[in-house]
Amino acid sequence: MKLKKVALGVLAALALAAAAGWFSLDRETRGLLRTLPTKPDVLFWSEAQRDAGFRALDRLPVLAKSRVVPAGATPRPLPPGPPLALPLDVDAYMAGQRSAALLVLHDGRLRLERYGLGFDGSGRWTSFSVAKSITSTLVGAAVRNGHIRSMDDKVSDYLPAMKGSAYDDVSVRQLLTMTSGVRWNEDYSDPNADVARFNQHQPEDGVDAIVSYLRRLPREAPAGTRWHYSTGETNLVGVLVSAATKKPLSQYLSEKIWVPAGMEQQATWILSRTGQEISGCCVQAAARDYARFGQFILDGTRVGGQAIVPDGWLEQATTERTGIGQPGRGYGYQWWTNADGSFAARGIFGQGIFLDPKRKLVIVSNANWAGGARDAKASAARDAFYRAVQQAVDGEAAAKPH
Repeated sequence: MKLKKVALGVLAALALAAAAGWFSLDRETRGLLRTLPTKPDVLFWSEAQRDAGFRALDRLPVLAKSRVVPAGATPRPLPPGPPLALPLDVDAYMAGQRSAALLVLHDGRLRLERYGLGFDGSGRWTSFSVAKSITSTLVGAAVRNGHIRSMDDKVSDYLPAMKGSAYDDVSVRQLLTMTSGVRWNEDYSDPNADVARFNQHQPEDGVDAIVSYLRRLPREAPAGTRWHYSTGETNLVGVLVSAATKKPLSQYLSEKIWVPAGMEQQATWILSRTGQEISGCCVQAAARDYARFGQFILDGTRVGGQAIVPDGWLEQATTERTGIGQPGRGYGYQWWTNADGSFAARGIFGQGIFLDPKRKLVIVSNANWAGGARDAKASAARDAFYRAVQQAVDGEAAAKPH
């Protein structure tokens, strides 16, 4: 009888915990989440499910757990600047993007801040591959701190479980530039692609999930000879940084960026089934804190005159290290680069942080593109918006008396 009472008590506690999680969501989100699938296949959710899920990814029962990235006690101010006069209809642009947030920082001042899809500045939105650029910056910090001795060290120097795999020939630098030469399928429309399958992979006992998956993949080209986009490899970068620093990635992010850069809200980072932050994806943060991260990069990752990365490292990270087959565009260390010196972090469905050092610009986009993960029309419209902001800033500079 006592065992039965204990069991009933445990069930009641679990039910209360589930209810607490459910009611922590806003009413609109709860309504949309009622139709979420029972599998964590984000790439194949409906538009309405994405609208709800992207603002609550760290609280969905169908996904793995997340780990908190604590913020500090003193947020970096984002003082308002004069409204930015743009030669386009911002409302129409946001509607076409299905924007949840759109922010423009110019010279550290907030020139534009708009929200949509029932989202606002108090919530967190998932980053998807914008997290890749955050992870890259943590590599720079680990090099500065001596945890990673050289960018030319082999991956297996830090992850012995990769010995004997195709990654035995791959350096940390090649992993960051996605030039490993190892086979990978990143087709977001294919349920059998590696990018869809690796999260469901059952790892061997005691082996990290992504390590277990990637060490089975064959080589297609010599290391360093071709660029091929691979989220799996950024996930491996995160495992490597965590192993080198002997800290959870979320803790290292808090220590090196979230606290010193003055983030206002805590972030969260989704974990794999083996408890490792999924570093190619899945940081949840407030739109203003994505803007603060962009400003932190524009400031050279300096806090109090001290950079968290080695001298010259950030310039390498944010300029072309390898071509990607598109004129005027390239890839750095997990940053997309442009010939004019601007660069960007980009995530599927319209997430982005665009940086233009010359014009002191940071543009943050959170969205849920109607056309899917890689909506070509929406992507082109976003590029046009970036150019419109650049032109508006140039026009202001030209109009000032000299």
